[in-house]
Amino acid sequence: MKYAIITGASRGLGASAAQKMVSEGIHVITVSRSENHSLKQAAEQSGAGYTHHSCDLSSEDQVLSVFAAIADDVFTKAEAVYVINNAGIIEPIDVAGELDASLVQKNIQVNLTAPILISNLFLQKAKETGSKVVIANVTSGAGERPIQGWSIYCSTKAAVNMFTMTAGLELENSESSSKVIAFSPGLMDTDMQMTIRSSSQEAFADVDTFRNYKESGSLRSPDTVAGALVNLVLANDLENGKIYKVNDLL
Repeated sequence: MKYAIITGASRGLGASAAQKMVSEGIHVITVSRSENHSLKQAAEQSGAGYTHHSCDLSSEDQVLSVFAAIADDVFTKAEAVYVINNAGIIEPIDVAGELDASLVQKNIQVNLTAPILISNLFLQKAKETGSKVVIANVTSGAGERPIQGWSIYCSTKAAVNMFTMTAGLELENSESSSKVIAFSPGLMDTDMQMTIRSSSQEAFADVDTFRNYKESGSLRSPDTVAGALVNLVLANDLENGKIYKVNDLL
């Protein structure tokens, strides 16, 4: 059986990627604070397997316990395991010197610490069982350039990129069959974009640019981007540690 574990699958890119995996007949395991009931219904109708685990990714203890249980379960019977670390938050949007400390810590935990811990658990389990796991860390172009008001988001995504590249190098050097890649989805019409557009000019200097993206129809649908992501993850010729960009895949 094939398994796809997807974080942040209650909405946006995660929900669309989960729907696509279901359509491929892959058993989907979603991990988020709330469950997407339409996804559950789609899985039941198609006959594909589906499981949901409630987890607050800002809690290190919950991440370790939930994903250890998932790994222990799937590696006993899986022919293929795919992990999409999709969950992410943009807040705090503000300039350095005005940042909320609690939001900084939550952003780092959700955007960076959780994907690293999850990847570490699944790579360890794959090595122990002689299995293969494919891990895709959802990143952002913000990890490659500074954006005023996004210092924490830019920093966590840059760190995700470096973790991905380093882990990929290590897997290649050990001649492992497992893969770790990153996926940059570009501009999508999601709740995160709504949060960005609601920012003040003082906190985020480019807010009008992002409002124009919406008004001009420049935002791709999550379904379109998810199709590219899932096709990538299921491909057989992935390059370990590579940061794949959606514009090169569509």
